Amino acid sequence: MKTKDKQALHTKTIEELKKLLQDLKSALFSLSLDKTQNKLKNTRSIYLKRKEIAQIATVLREKELKL
Repeated sequence: MKTKDKQALHTKTIEELKKLLQDLKSALFSLSLDKTQNKLKNTRSIYLKRKEIAQIATVLREKELKL
């Protein structure tokens, strides 16, 4: 995730972040499924997706604590 994308996360609302987090988790599930079926060529994409989920979860938690 680029720096501009990380900064854009701070401008989103809590509902938007939750929706984005849910979408990324479903994408991670499909990547994991593809890996077990030997369809996934780039296994690093799983690592990157998990990292992106963690970054969004961190921003979401920060916003929840501010309220």
